[in-house]
Amino acid sequence: MNTILRKSILGVAGLAFTGGVFAGPIAAHADTPAHTGTKPVTAAASVQGEQSTIALNDEQTANVKAIIAATKKAGLPERAAVVSIATALQESKLENLGHLGDRNDHDSLGLFQQRPSSGWGTPEQITDPEYSTLAFLKGLKQVDGWQDMPLTKAAQ
Repeated sequence: MNTILRKSILGVAGLAFTGGVFAGPIAAHADTPAHTGTKPVTAAASVQGEQSTIALNDEQTANVKAIIAATKKAGLPERAAVVSIATALQESKLENLGHLGDRNDHDSLGLFQQRPSSGWGTPEQITDPEYSTLAFLKGLKQVDGWQDMPLTKAAQ
């Protein structure tokens, strides 16, 4: 398993474990800026508590690989792939969902549950993993400081 895939899966395992709402014991001990004089310093933190893993089926694994490939194509860092995978895990369980009627939000489609009516693209585009990832990344790049945000905030 390649390094980005392994790190991404491990990175989002905690998100899957907590349902993406709260990062559990990590959040309570997250890196917090400590100020000394005029220079901010980051205090180191470690993961605490029991860790979890998730098992991915073939479709989910293929979608993770597609997200990683699209992130590399966009020339973005590994962190962007982790945020993208975490978002897709939360939105669709890494499954490329078609329209589910009342079981999902309006006309939301694909890995990221993007909506054609909100300008994300056509249904065909949104259900293409590469296209939907690149569209998500375009939006992510517009969020100031996404690289340093907690995963749960950047994924929103």
